[in-house]
Amino acid sequence: MSLSKLSVVRGLRGLCALSLMIAITTLADALPDPVAAGWQGRSVCEVLREDDQVRIFRCAFPPGVGHERHFHPRHFGYALSGGTMRITSGAGTRQVTLVTGSYFSSEGIDWHEVVNIGDSVVSYLMIEPK
Repeated sequence: MSLSKLSVVRGLRGLCALSLMIAITTLADALPDPVAAGWQGRSVCEVLREDDQVRIFRCAFPPGVGHERHFHPRHFGYALSGGTMRITSGAGTRQVTLVTGSYFSSEGIDWHEVVNIGDSVVSYLMIEPK
């Protein structure tokens, strides 16, 4: 392949990569945060406190209720009441059994959606530092 053709191919690869990054960024920008996201038009989370340093909210999911696709900034979560959730993200779909009193943290989640597939109400306390 000649040097000029190789330069064109590299340029096209770069353009394709840039287009993909813009599309992904646009999709993430269009997703709601966890408080704004709901389930079938109804809110599942309630803000308990918000100031310039932290946002604290509680989310509750009765059996069969979920949380539409949304993103998460950095957060810490505590299970107020456990149960079984189906979580779908870019990595696939998995089933998670959450134990009451367990906790987790994340540097952020690009997107996921969840549904309570168990027979008990699942609720979380979430803390997001700003």
